[in-house]
Amino acid sequence: MNKILSIDKIEFGRTPNGDSIEKYILKNTSGLEVDILTYGGIISALRMIDKGGKQQNIVLGFNTLEKYISDTFYLGAIIGRYSNRIANGKFSIGDKKYSLVVNNGENHLHGGEVGFNKVVWSANVEKFSDRVTLKLTYLSVDMEEGFPGNLMTTIDYTLTNNNELKVAYTSTTDKPTILNLTQHSYFNLSGDYNTSILNHEVVINADSFLSVDENLIPTGDYESVLNTPFDFRKPKPIGSEINLNEEQLKRGGGYDHNWVVNNQNEGLRFVASAYDGESGRFMEVFSDQPGLQFYTANFLEGDFKPRTGFCFETQHFPDSPNQSHFPTVILNPDEVFSSETVFKFSIK
Repeated sequence: MNKILSIDKIEFGRTPNGDSIEKYILKNTSGLEVDILTYGGIISALRMIDKGGKQQNIVLGFNTLEKYISDTFYLGAIIGRYSNRIANGKFSIGDKKYSLVVNNGENHLHGGEVGFNKVVWSANVEKFSDRVTLKLTYLSVDMEEGFPGNLMTTIDYTLTNNNELKVAYTSTTDKPTILNLTQHSYFNLSGDYNTSILNHEVVINADSFLSVDENLIPTGDYESVLNTPFDFRKPKPIGSEINLNEEQLKRGGGYDHNWVVNNQNEGLRFVASAYDGESGRFMEVFSDQPGLQFYTANFLEGDFKPRTGFCFETQHFPDSPNQSHFPTVILNPDEVFSSETVFKFSIK
């Protein structure tokens, strides 16, 4: 294993516009390595040892920039300005009405046609004795994809010697706007992308979830998970109830819902975990966000088969701008949006 933390840079390719894209490789002293691209802020690989000491990549990803440019599944990317769906691509702030790019049936999804997953981020590196940080910055200009305000966003990816990957988000705006950022990696802790994730045991720290309509827009109801397939308060294989004849599961093609994480006002707290018994790999997620979108890759196609990865997307709720009882996603010019999510890896 490495004797010191390191962060290295190599060229990954060029966009059709001629922009050079770098890949940064972060390594700690325990065999945890993360590859991050300046295109989309994408985590293209996350290598971790298993209980036998074998190191494998545990996120779905591609080896070429061209694949990411054509990707429509948001593999590994930073999502913004608004992750998840906004009904009919419309919202209001006060008396001002806005129309966003509609790119998911009648709805806006994941920032539009050119969201944060499709832009080039500026990069800076910080090194410390116990951690290394890749700092990515992007200015989203006023009315980009329909969003008001010049929005400056910084993503800090920090790898620690405690086998934590910390993702810190900071944003400021010069006009009232809406904001909902997340990280969209597809995990498969087995390290084998031909293997489904249905045997992974998952825990989600939530007593309720958001039911959705046929377009996957929240109905507005907080539904109790009790006596439903959405109860992950105790460890349960993903596949144990995913194929039940249940209306919410049918609408999502499996799990593609937002859980209302417990202890909303506690700041950084335990949100979810996943465990692959065969490899022994265990991942815990901590966040200060109110929601968790748990997605079981029901619609993947092409290079990867459905349900060969899962997403733990820490975020605010879908369609929050149009549902006044949901936690607010409005960011004002005199405010700083600041949030952190921690992915912690271990063997058990």
